[in-house]
Formats: sequence, C-alpha cells, structure tokens
Amino acid sequence: MDVPDSLARGVAPAPPGTLHARSVNGGVEMPPRPGLTVRFGRGERPDVDLCVGEDDLWVSRRHGELTFSKQRWWLRNTGQQLLRLPRGRLMHAATKAFPLAPGYTPVFVRGSGFREHLVELYVTGHDEERAPRRRAATLPPRRWPLDDDERLLLVVLGQRYLLYEEGPRPLSYRQAAEQLAYLRPGGDWRERRIENRIETVRRRLDAGGFPYPLTHDKAAGGPSDNLLHNLLRGLVESTTLVPPDLDLLEDDLESLPGEEGPAG
Repeated sequence: MDVPDSLARGVAPAPPGTLHARSVNGGVEMPPRPGLTVRFGRGERPDVDLCVGEDDLWVSRRHGELTFSKQRWWLRNTGQQLLRLPRGRLMHAATKAFPLAPGYTPVFVRGSGFREHLVELYVTGHDEERAPRRRAATLPPRRWPLDDDERLLLVVLGQRYLLYEEGPRPLSYRQAAEQLAYLRPGGDWRERRIENRIETVRRRLDAGGFPYPLTHDKAAGGPSDNLLHNLLRGLVESTTLVPPDLDLLEDDLESLPGEEGPAG
C-alpha cells in the first residue's frame, strides 16, 4: 500500500494512529479510538468491515480483527486458516494479539489451493509529512561485494535460483566441484576448499548486516542446512547475482551433474 492519497495530494493527513485497511474488495479508514475494532473476512456487513476472499471457502467469515488499545492497533487471527505477516511470521487463532507499528504491514490470509488473500494495513505515524518524489532517482538495492572467484562459485551453486525455479535448492559441493573442474580446468576445486570459501563469504556478509542468518548459533545448536540457501536467496533478492551471471557457466545448463541432496 502506498502512503494514503491524502498525504500524496498534500491534504491534511489523518491523525497519528489512524488505520487504513484495504483489500481487492475495498478499503476502510478508522480513527485511533480506544476500544474500536475493525473486522475482516469473507462475510458481509455488519459482521465484517472489510471483505476478504469473498469467493474462497477457506477464508473464515470473520477471519481477523484489529482493535485499538494502549495507543496501538492490535491484530488477532479469528479464523481457521493461518495469517502470514512480514518476515514469515505466522499467526494462529491461539496466537497472542500482534501490535502494528506505524507504517505499512501486509497480511496474507491463506486460501484454497495456492491462493493467498492480501489485506494491506497502514497506520499513520507522527512523521507523515511526506511529499511525492516522482522525479527523484531510484535507490538501488543493497548489493554485496564478491570477488570473481566467489561470484563464479556462487553462480554454480545457485544456478537454480538464477533460473527462478520454484523452491530452488543449491547444488551440492560435489556437484559444484565437478562442474567447476569442467569449466575451469587446472583450478583447485576440491569440495573442502569450496566449503571453506563459502563459509568465508557467509561470515563476511553476516558481519555486514546480511538480511538472513548465515552463521550457526553454536550455543543454541541450531540446524545448518539452510545457511547456503539463505546466502543464495539473499544474493538473488538483492540482485547481487542476476540471470546474466549464468553466462559464466559457458555450458548447457541441462547437462548438470547428477542430482544429489542440497549442501548446507
């Protein structure tokens, strides 16, 4: 959801704490009044204030609600399916109410099949004196520094990510070693050396504020399988690695080494 239209037009903005909620079926604007509750779901007024997923029987008639209390809007799941918030946060009907921060929060209601129904929430903050910046230069995504060998290695490991496959996983270190030995004969592409090089990249980018976890929490003893996945996902999302990088492979991508479980 963009900044509310009143802000873009230069009209006096809504007072801080005002809730703007929108779905494909319409939108509502509610003042920050203690005890006020906004309900959304498949049902009709007066049961809900905002219709969501009107033709999807997986969406409850009252699937969620927002209540203003203690100077904040609090989101609760009142439906049978989960709600999904940013950063993968999930909400069940038994989950405690979640406080919305000022600004934009997308909420996804799980529907039938692969459907998800979007509810866009925007809470007006105290610093809403924003002006249109249509002519300003676009800010690029944060791209992460890689040397040539690191880029080649990560493109080989993450070529399925660069093909934008559904649910991609990295090549194993053995598969990468085989392909690199073919692409760059004479190089030292032993599996252990590849693993150590990737660990060096992970630690460096993690220290630089990478958006996904890249190192083990040894105290917690957490699993490590997803660390390489997190690295490749973040590099592709930030456009540090892009599809034209596949030209580095200089070979038919269909002739990959045999399938094997992912490395982590």
